[in-house]
Amino acid sequence: MIYLVLSIICSVTVGVLLKLAKRYQISIVQAITWNYLFAICLSALFFRPAMQDLTIKTISPIHITLGLLLPSIFLFLALSVQKTGLARTDIAQRLSLFISLSAAYFIFKEEYTLLKYWGIAIGFLAIIFTLYRKSDVQVNYTNWLYPLLVFIGFGIIDVCFKLISQQNPVPYTTSLFMVFCMAFVISLIYIIYLAITKKTPLQLVNFVCGCVLGLFNFGNILFYMKAHRAMSNEPSTVFAAMNLGVIISGSIVGIFLFKEKLSKLNYLGLALALLAIILITLAQLNVVR
Repeated sequence: MIYLVLSIICSVTVGVLLKLAKRYQISIVQAITWNYLFAICLSALFFRPAMQDLTIKTISPIHITLGLLLPSIFLFLALSVQKTGLARTDIAQRLSLFISLSAAYFIFKEEYTLLKYWGIAIGFLAIIFTLYRKSDVQVNYTNWLYPLLVFIGFGIIDVCFKLISQQNPVPYTTSLFMVFCMAFVISLIYIIYLAITKKTPLQLVNFVCGCVLGLFNFGNILFYMKAHRAMSNEPSTVFAAMNLGVIISGSIVGIFLFKEKLSKLNYLGLALALLAIILITLAQLNVVR
């Protein structure tokens, strides 16, 4: 579970950095681009990927999917927040857990115990209660496309990372390096396009912020994959505990750091999330024993 805890800490830190970036008018698109460049440097430094493995033959559809989705999901997030509001976007992101858990059952053939069923059911209630916010944003039917893309995108990313952690021909550290390279190239093309068409200047402050963001984003993905490898027979535990852990930690940080106010329903959701994590952990321990 230590890898899950470290991944949750890094994930919440990434969220805090993105929120601070918006407050201080940092270009999130540019920061995300340089974040992947810094992640590439960290991967090369610590993993020392075997360059002979980096061939066209070793690049699988999963690598390509992740390389496309990782930078794209930030754009979907921004559009969803703009068109439907932050609350609905948060719910769509966390409810992507449904896709992950379905994959754990149908693709990875995990056996669910009664305790885990209860934990997952309570976890979904926790997601709804914790993320419920009143929104003043008027939503058109066409705008629901954006939270739907967020829902599908995050679910697919979770499943792809699990699949990569199981691959044998290419070490998962080399796979991470390839994915970061693809994501960086795609992001770089996009900011160059913005610089040419919309005269968006490239600023040093965005590069510095992107490097800091890259450190924690790298840690988030690395520890997330390590958790999947450590609990290879319990993907649902990783999927659920990660999502619920981020909700609890993110809410606590929001209360104390950003002075966010929660309703009684939100606090009930936090309590249910904690209960769900306890039940899922107990179910996992029973399986191990």
